[in-house]
Amino acid sequence: MINQEKQRLKSIKFSSLKGFNSKLIEFRYKTIAQFFKGKRCLELGCADGKGTEYLLPYFEEIVALDGSEKLINVLKKRIKSKKLKAYVSLFEEFEPKYKFDTIILGHILEHVLDPILILKLSKKWLKKRGVILITVPNANSLHRQAGVLMGLLKKVTDLNESDIEIGHRRVYTIKTLMRDIKKAGLKIKKWGGIFLKPLSNKQIEESWSDDLINAYYELGKKYPEIAAELYVVCSK
Repeated sequence: MINQEKQRLKSIKFSSLKGFNSKLIEFRYKTIAQFFKGKRCLELGCADGKGTEYLLPYFEEIVALDGSEKLINVLKKRIKSKKLKAYVSLFEEFEPKYKFDTIILGHILEHVLDPILILKLSKKWLKKRGVILITVPNANSLHRQAGVLMGLLKKVTDLNESDIEIGHRRVYTIKTLMRDIKKAGLKIKKWGGIFLKPLSNKQIEESWSDDLINAYYELGKKYPEIAAELYVVCSK
């Protein structure tokens, strides 16, 4: 199973540098930054490092982990910092030498075989008063609900073409996300939404101004149940 996962990662297409996805990553890290704790951070699923860049001002040491050697190599070329240690590893095989103040699972749980296992491992790697910050795409996002009405999806939790291309195995609602977090034995301190997204990335790229994009970022805070992404703040 582990070898199959490694082969699967090689086939997944991902780039944070393409279009509106880059802006969504910026909003994601801007949102969770208010909950950062301590000096030492573990970022699970760092990909090509777009999100990792936002961590540098906040922590003295950052361990960035990804199962894709290709993406880790891109990250190392982009970020030259003594604060950063980047490793190629499946989460299931990772064995840290110490515990962390802040652990970030940014768009990870929708990818992995066993999300509850990954949450349990994260809990094990967390310091006593540390924080785990989780973000996932929201199945009830406005654009997915529109997709159902247009006949593009049978239901909001179905995988669309984009989901499959980047290796998603599931799409969470806030209810199913909280269910998995609780099964892993973690406490939920706070949750919210990131960006209200009524259209596709391509449509937003082609016609939206920066002011309009920023307004919909603020609206995501007010209407988390239908925002593009969900975040949850957890502790032991």
